Amino acid sequence: MRENDLLGRTFDFGVRCLKFLRTLPNTSEYQIIKYQLGKSSTSIGANYEEAQAGSSKADFKNKVRISLKEARESNYWLRVLKALETQSNEELDSLIKESMELKNILASIINKLN
Repeated sequence: MRENDLLGRTFDFGVRCLKFLRTLPNTSEYQIIKYQLGKSSTSIGANYEEAQAGSSKADFKNKVRISLKEARESNYWLRVLKALETQSNEELDSLIKESMELKNILASIINKLN
């Protein structure tokens, strides 16, 4: 995978999450999840973008590590939403799958840097 592909995937994931969040109810519990998932899902790409201009290998690795943490958090909130859903939602399932793939890719990058 070229790094530009991952930049695109992380960007698209954040946008898809934000669009999905628009479809959720505005109850108090959903508002908490919407806020947290909105932050974490967009932070994956933002930190990976910053990593591209890292001042050192350590700086690059640190930003990728932050991206991984945010991907893990996004996966958590998506799974919470899945547990709250009473019916099947293809977009939610697709977002969960993509968050897992992003976690694996980012972890692989970190492992290769060790």
